Amino acid sequence: MSYSWWNTIPQNLDPTAITIMGFSVRWYGLMYLVAFFLGYHLVWYFTNKYKIQPMKKDQLESIVTWTIAGILIGARLGYVLFYNFSYYINNLLEIILPFSFQGGFHFTGISGMSYHGGLIGAFLLGSYAIKKQKLNYWKSVNTLFLVVPLVYTFGRLGNFINGELYGRETSSAIGMLFKNQSVLRHPSQLYEMCFEGFVLFGVIYALWKTFPKIREHVMSLYLIGYGTARFFIEFFREPDAHIGLNFIGMTRGQMLCAAMILAGAGLWLWKAFKARQPTTLS
Repeated sequence: MSYSWWNTIPQNLDPTAITIMGFSVRWYGLMYLVAFFLGYHLVWYFTNKYKIQPMKKDQLESIVTWTIAGILIGARLGYVLFYNFSYYINNLLEIILPFSFQGGFHFTGISGMSYHGGLIGAFLLGSYAIKKQKLNYWKSVNTLFLVVPLVYTFGRLGNFINGELYGRETSSAIGMLFKNQSVLRHPSQLYEMCFEGFVLFGVIYALWKTFPKIREHVMSLYLIGYGTARFFIEFFREPDAHIGLNFIGMTRGQMLCAAMILAGAGLWLWKAFKARQPTTLS
């Protein structure tokens, strides 16, 4: 069977960006650095351009640092809890150490990161930092969530370069031949990068600019928007081999996204209800 240049793109990608003194620097790790750098500057840009609130650079640096820590810790713990708890409960050291003791001691790297865990961790530690810096909580949180979709795109690009988290089998011309695979698969990483990243940012930003009151609900919009986009893209993404589908045919990612959508809708209703409550004067 002959393939087009598009079908074979993953075959020509090298996950290693550069090797220094025998140590490999992978594109996936570099994508994280680019994402964090971009996120910092985008928050600073929007905060000042639209005069959201007074903020000093050291305040933003503290928030971004805590948020990054939350992403990394949350993503790892989220993978352990949501995707492979039965394994790690019996191999606790492998949660934090880049080694496996199964079949002998060998280096594996820290493999397994969960987007939903990273989101929870970022929210918790980012919220702590915002409170610590005594900034307006909702203005800060909503500005952070405004830029999250663009930051997120680099993570999925890293997954694509790594040839991981690919989609289900397809006979469509859009399919790609990933390394160690003998059939075409949906490039679901690119679907996610596009719809959960660029498109979601475009929609939220357009609403944010057009309707000023929407700026109070950016976090809700993101949770609902991402959850919806990811839920449908999961139909094209290969389910985790050790988990598969649940009893109603949903993937673990779809279950977590359904919870995201409900959380976003609940937050929106709660904030709308609070806004209608009369202010008590003392």
